[in-house]
Amino acid sequence: MLSFLKIRNLALVEDVTWDLVPGLVGVTGETGAGKSIIVGALKLILGERADRSLIRTGQDACTVEASFHLKNSTAVDAVLEEAGMESCQDGELLIKRTVSASGANKQFVNCSPVTIQVLKGLGEFLVDLHGPHDHQSLNSQEKQLEMLDKFAALEDLLGSYHDAWKQWRSTLTELDEMENSERAGSQQIDMLKFQVNEIAVANLKPGEEEEIESRHRIAANGARLAELCGTITSRLSDGDGGVLDALREIGRSIHDLEKIDPGTAAMFEGFKSAQIELTELESSVQDYADDLETDPAELAQLDQRIHTIQTLKRKYGSSVAAIIEFQTDAAQRLAKIENRGEEIERLQKLVKERRTQVDKHGKQLSKKRADAAPKLAKEIAAHLADLGFKRSVFEVELAAHTEPGRHGLEEIDFQFAPNPGEPLKPLRLTASSGEMSRVLLAVKSALAKQDAVGLLVFDEIDANVGGNIAEAVGRKMASLGSSHQVIAITHFPQVASLAQSHFVVTKEIEGNRTKSSIHEVVGDERIEELARMLGGKAESAREHAKALLAG
Repeated sequence: MLSFLKIRNLALVEDVTWDLVPGLVGVTGETGAGKSIIVGALKLILGERADRSLIRTGQDACTVEASFHLKNSTAVDAVLEEAGMESCQDGELLIKRTVSASGANKQFVNCSPVTIQVLKGLGEFLVDLHGPHDHQSLNSQEKQLEMLDKFAALEDLLGSYHDAWKQWRSTLTELDEMENSERAGSQQIDMLKFQVNEIAVANLKPGEEEEIESRHRIAANGARLAELCGTITSRLSDGDGGVLDALREIGRSIHDLEKIDPGTAAMFEGFKSAQIELTELESSVQDYADDLETDPAELAQLDQRIHTIQTLKRKYGSSVAAIIEFQTDAAQRLAKIENRGEEIERLQKLVKERRTQVDKHGKQLSKKRADAAPKLAKEIAAHLADLGFKRSVFEVELAAHTEPGRHGLEEIDFQFAPNPGEPLKPLRLTASSGEMSRVLLAVKSALAKQDAVGLLVFDEIDANVGGNIAEAVGRKMASLGSSHQVIAITHFPQVASLAQSHFVVTKEIEGNRTKSSIHEVVGDERIEELARMLGGKAESAREHAKALLAG
């Protein structure tokens, strides 16, 4: 459930903290008071596009925070773990989103920064939001099939079918490309052979480019390296001015000093080490210089090798590894072309094998759907009867595809006849907007046990129904409230009176600024709000309000 919603500087809201309770939560208020801001805040939490025009005039940013308490956080934890975050602690999830006028928007989950995609992923498991036009999703046959599969708990079977279908379609596409493509001409074969052979003749080895460039750099700079080595050795040992000669002279003085005062020996231990190391350095530099003899033939070979690698890089890739990979791919393409008949035969066999798997999983799926369809139709019809469609007919029709589709071997169509004597027709061609709102509520009620989303938000979906029907809608929402948290934003007192908790959105002017706020109404204050919704503050309206609350 949603524990609290905190909104700052969003449209007419300056600073509101809304603490919520389980069950059916009614939200009412006069037109224009700002009830839609609640929906706007939730949409921001769910990762929908942020419109900077929603920021309260004169402010730099708006912020929305929401805290959710999850009985089962498995699905949410999976989204968090995929994003590299820690799972929920004690089922608590805190989401914060800030929309800045400068465009530097930020969003956080449990105090860690996240992307909008993470919010959208979480939103699928947190809130099911329906506005006045959201019932149009019922017109989608794909959505209808999704509802049937959810009702029948077919997620695992559908996943197996979909995996098999993707493999079959992928292989079928590969086969079609092979069969429909023109036979490769001799020019294409010759080109692939040339590419493969040119790279093969070079006999490239991973990592060799760096080694060759290092060897070439040394060989090409042999004279300069010899000159530098000569300078080092001459400074170390040539003539009376050499460092080593000076050190030997210093060493004799130290020796004489130690004979007179042996206590000074420790003072000169570092000197002796330095003298040894410099002597070894002189020897090492001389050995290095002796090995610097430049072989013009070797330099030419290195030049040629570098030229060969650079030429291949310009043709086939930015590195030796990329060139080798190109050679492997070209060899595979060449083999497929040269063995085209065998490849087609292999793919034809694989297509048949994978189609068998598709049919196997598809038939299992079809049987489960055929068994569940009349049960779902019966459940929805029962809820429709509660919502005023006493003599309507509702059926879930399945029609087989000629070929396996992405979602199975059949398509679905919700059939509806709202009035006696009318033939069944597809729901999208039959129901008015008011009727569709009730059908949506009936479907949500039928799927309540299977629906893992804990919070349902209905934003004035009762807008096009009459008073008696509004009460039926309210009772159905209250029934959903026994298994879900339901927020109903409504203009109907019949709906609001059935809520376990009732909140009113009000608008007031302070210092030439308009701001909206929300507060819970109980006792006489709730009676006054219901009376207002019933048409006024006359005693008759108050009595009617009391009657509604009495049930």
